[in-house]
Amino acid sequence: MSLTDERLHDLLDKSLAALPRTATADCAVVLEGSLAEGFGNSSSDIDILIVRRGEENLPTMPSVLFVDGRRVEIRTRSVRQLTEQFSALRARARRPGTLSEDLLNRCQRLLHSRPLRGHALAGEAVALMSRERFSRIAADWWAYRARQSFRHAVALLCLGATDEAADWSGAALVQTVKAWAAGQGETYLEPKWLPLQLDRVGRPDVRDRYEELRSPCGTPASARTHLTACLAFAAGLGLTGVTADPGRLTVERVTGVTTWQTGERVHVIRRRREVFALGRRAGAVWRSLVPGRTLPQALTAAEDAHGAEPGPVLAAFWRYGLIRLAWKGAGTVTACLPLAAPPGPVTPPPSTARPLLSVHGAAVSGPDGIDLLPLPADRFAAATMALVWSNVVAENAVEDLTGALGRGQWRVAELTARRAVHAALRGLFSAYGVHPLPADCDLVHRMDLLPPDTEPIRAHARELLGRTVDSAEYGEAGLADLRAFLTEVRRAAGADAFPSSFDSAGAWRATLELGHDWLRIGAHVDAELPIEEARDLLASHGAQPHQS
Repeated sequence: MSLTDERLHDLLDKSLAALPRTATADCAVVLEGSLAEGFGNSSSDIDILIVRRGEENLPTMPSVLFVDGRRVEIRTRSVRQLTEQFSALRARARRPGTLSEDLLNRCQRLLHSRPLRGHALAGEAVALMSRERFSRIAADWWAYRARQSFRHAVALLCLGATDEAADWSGAALVQTVKAWAAGQGETYLEPKWLPLQLDRVGRPDVRDRYEELRSPCGTPASARTHLTACLAFAAGLGLTGVTADPGRLTVERVTGVTTWQTGERVHVIRRRREVFALGRRAGAVWRSLVPGRTLPQALTAAEDAHGAEPGPVLAAFWRYGLIRLAWKGAGTVTACLPLAAPPGPVTPPPSTARPLLSVHGAAVSGPDGIDLLPLPADRFAAATMALVWSNVVAENAVEDLTGALGRGQWRVAELTARRAVHAALRGLFSAYGVHPLPADCDLVHRMDLLPPDTEPIRAHARELLGRTVDSAEYGEAGLADLRAFLTEVRRAAGADAFPSSFDSAGAWRATLELGHDWLRIGAHVDAELPIEEARDLLASHGAQPHQS
């Protein structure tokens, strides 16, 4: 730990003094998160969980305090809530694909927490599940995601999307190693700490091979070789259920997608809400599709209809949820990444305003403009909330990066910097009305959804994502470039005045107020919230939940 016991308890005393006495009565207090795991640094927030006896429905969202230069997050859970939390985990563990990341994360943090007060009650809470059983559940969860990501990579390689396939191979590699590490008891979910987890497991052969494979080349042949090598490594770590054979993939219908043709034009209507108009060649590829055919067979038929390379068209159909790909004997291929947008079809941006949204409202044509947005109300609200939240995530990542550089944690700094870049890109896509968002590793590949004048941002993002950090000099230069990148993206996305959320109590209050404005609109139109904890902010009318 980067804190002494004396310093930790001093911060705890001062933090609890800021809460009402009723919040800490008859309770246990535990330290959670990276500091409790032994991974934290001087910028790591101090995660406190207060466990109370009783049946209350306590808020999920933390209160964020700033105490003696440290950020302290305080969450509360009743014993009943924790019992239900672990019961839900047991019930869903039989189907890892249905198990939410948030539920898994909350259970893991408690099981690996460090008691600070009320040790007996804390022990009762931790005894709700054994670490051994949780380790098996976490390993299965990561393995499920690794299989899906590998299958996703196999499909992309077949469709000719080499760069994307390489990125998904890399994502599957991380998920495979996380599954293996979880089986060794290293169950902390945050991927940025994986290098330290592997060091702690004490298997240099696994660590070294993982490091060799995590930087693929970009040609089709090398991408295929890299995928094959990753699969072989994964098999050696015990992952089953996936091969490099695209013949295991079939093209299938999607419920709620229908085809309508008027003259030469083919229209595909999705869920009775969105209409896709297809060009002449895209329409020919669409008409060539026969459900149940393997992906290679579908490509052959599409090439005859298209007259050229149909892979990008088929990939777009898949990306937009107009078709689905299934793995023989294992159902639909649905890949997703941790700490990123949930899986599902991507909706391309509308074709008018540039950009359509900002954190302060929708774009208009002029002072007297009364402009009908080319988005349904729920997408308008959801995209703007995602724009706000992406900036919060970017602020948090910059803070984490600063701490990692201060401790000389170069690999952690690399991963955190990439998280900041991805968060900024999520905000940019949201400003143009893209919702739901592509997966993080797809963002730079999907910049073709945005106007050409965003190309400098794409180039800058690619450069930052490819950087390594192995010294203080490179780290500080990278931090400066990252700050410049965030400024560039925010200027383009109408978020240049976004508060520095984690610098002070005042900045955090400004962030809450900004988020609450958009949450009210989102709740009114029943839009998707960026995180579940946002409901607590809405219920507290924009105040911190434990101080409202």
